[in-house]
Amino acid sequence: MNNRNPKSIDTILLALIFILVVGGFFIFSSASLGLLARSGASFGSVAFSQFFFGIVGGGIAMLITSNVFYRNWRQYAFYIFVATAFFTLAVFIPGLGMTHGGATRWLDLGFTTIQPSELLKIGFVVYIATLLSGTHRQIETWRYGVLPFMGVIAVTGLITLSLPDTDTFLIMVMAGVAMFVTAGAHWKHILILALTGVVLLATVAFMRPYIMERITTFMHPDQDQLGSGYQINQSLIAIGSGGWFGRGYGQSIQKFEYLPEPIGDSVFAVYAEEFGFMGSFVLILILAFFTFRGFKIATQSNDIFGMLLVVGFMTLIVSQAFLNIAAMAGIAPLSGLPLPFISHGGTALMTTLAMLGIVLNVSKYQNHSPRA
Repeated sequence: MNNRNPKSIDTILLALIFILVVGGFFIFSSASLGLLARSGASFGSVAFSQFFFGIVGGGIAMLITSNVFYRNWRQYAFYIFVATAFFTLAVFIPGLGMTHGGATRWLDLGFTTIQPSELLKIGFVVYIATLLSGTHRQIETWRYGVLPFMGVIAVTGLITLSLPDTDTFLIMVMAGVAMFVTAGAHWKHILILALTGVVLLATVAFMRPYIMERITTFMHPDQDQLGSGYQINQSLIAIGSGGWFGRGYGQSIQKFEYLPEPIGDSVFAVYAEEFGFMGSFVLILILAFFTFRGFKIATQSNDIFGMLLVVGFMTLIVSQAFLNIAAMAGIAPLSGLPLPFISHGGTALMTTLAMLGIVLNVSKYQNHSPRA
């Protein structure tokens, strides 16, 4: 059924998004002081970029996507996926792509830079949701279930691993598998995908030494404290220095001289130093409520397509958040993934809010018709 009589959006999820965005900007602002003290860059330029492109741009994107009937994405899914794939590959155009830290992931537009793989996440989820919702009654077959799904994963992997952006590919695979399981995949096929993933990870780690180094550092963080283990050790020092209640807002010491990427993937360590165990617990609790609310919307969706959209987008966001926090706490290998809502990156925040706009739109159409 194409029910177009929406209710109001889920106000609880909207409130949680507001808390994460506003709170995230204040955390980011404090963490920025450390990076700016080292580089001498203008705090205004960094804060303006995060605020204007991330919060304002993201807010506009969320407003637009929350008012687009979610089923309309289905008819353009293939074109969206292809367009975002080619846009991501545009980083290899000479003079347009920008390389940093051995990776070519950004487009230099002159006045700002953007990371097109963030947009690929949206194209990926929309297309996978369309594919699986169209074949979910035959999801347990190889021809209509497993092979098409693995084909999309393979194409996405070729694109993201060529950048290289292994971390983004990892969370996209996690989102894809979550959608595949939700659509009703057979457990044997899930096991095959899991084994394939292990083999793929081992192959990538063998071909790319920095991946193997991350795994080795995770297993032996004290082995090279001034080299590969430097970031995790400084992160643990920052988190431990926070104690129960933290040093206070803006009072982190590690962010000024010792902690790498204080506004990037290490921002949680800065937050933990300033707000301590209790502050960290509150942030994780908010993220847990955010996760629960998002997946509750998925379970109450009218149709399989809406459910898969929400599962895909929520998995992308929360898996990245918890992997980042786990890495900073030393209970997962360092990944380089930024912390959603908080880490520096206007494109990432804008994309996250655009995804959540679609989730909010799905929440408007709950319980109006049986799933189809």
